[in-house]
Amino acid sequence: VLDFNDPFSTEVKPRILLMGLRRSGKSSIQKVVFHKMSPNETLFLESTNKICREDVSNSSFVNFQIWDFPGQIDFFDPTFDYEMIFRGTGALIFVIDSQDDYMEALARLHLTVTRAYKVNPDINFEIFIHKVDGLSDDHKIETQRDIHQRANDDLADAGLEKIHLSFYLTSIYDHSIFEAFSKVVQKLIPQLPTLENLLNIFISNSGIEKAFLFDVVSKIYIATDSTPVDMQTYELCCDMIDVVIDISCIYGLKEDGTGTPYDKESMAIIKLNNTTVLYLKEVTKFLALVCFVREESFERKGLIDYNFHCFRKAIQEVFEVRMKVVRSRKHQSHMQKNKRPTPNGTPRMPL
Repeated sequence: VLDFNDPFSTEVKPRILLMGLRRSGKSSIQKVVFHKMSPNETLFLESTNKICREDVSNSSFVNFQIWDFPGQIDFFDPTFDYEMIFRGTGALIFVIDSQDDYMEALARLHLTVTRAYKVNPDINFEIFIHKVDGLSDDHKIETQRDIHQRANDDLADAGLEKIHLSFYLTSIYDHSIFEAFSKVVQKLIPQLPTLENLLNIFISNSGIEKAFLFDVVSKIYIATDSTPVDMQTYELCCDMIDVVIDISCIYGLKEDGTGTPYDKESMAIIKLNNTTVLYLKEVTKFLALVCFVREESFERKGLIDYNFHCFRKAIQEVFEVRMKVVRSRKHQSHMQKNKRPTPNGTPRMPL
């Protein structure tokens, strides 16, 4: 568990809080996104009755703690140190059940956001309008508009117009929950502009239509190029990762079961029937680059592979810089702790 008094701890591993009323779907979201649980299996999950903390360290870049809060808990009770919780938080995800009466949820949202903002103005507030799979397209839009309007009106009435809320329509039965989580996580990655710039350079010099940098385990995309994200394209990329990992797990391990199914040799090509090619390459042991390429452009595969080699080298350099920063912050934090005076007033000697 992080030392909450360490000023550098939140920069090393930010927290994401999952909040909302009971049965809004918080635990199901976590299990589907980070534990590969089938959406149908979540029907048998028991209601969460205590705060569940989990480290998500599947990737070099997806590296944070998720805190799943029970809906019935009153964390503003005087005996509950809510300031400690919000102080180290990078993002607060508030889940609203779109198929239920959401007036109580909006009241709880307003209370949570206003208290959290006073403690930590840098929190990203993300609203998941959840379980929209049971609504028609028109009803989805209307529900989102209504919740957006009411939530922002409540903030305006309290004189807090400067608080920004981001809204997402989500469901565990399609890829919308993965895309929403991707947007949340991207805001916590300080290297995001660099990664996007590298992807833009890569696709413009390789004749590629679209490229995603994926965390292989969670299927969250860490970054993409500046062209708009099409939901169907994203779904195809997610399906490709599932196919590659499943086949690698069957045929990629040694006879004795040792080895890793996903390594630096991992690569896949899938030709679609609309003259488009899906091309997947391993970037690190946690990250994959998935590209959409026109068939005629893919004839220059040698050029694409050379550009990819340059791209992967640049990504590794970004990662090395990040690790140096993390080590430097830890060292600085350690030195600060050693400088603190002992109870008798004398400074501590460095170990």
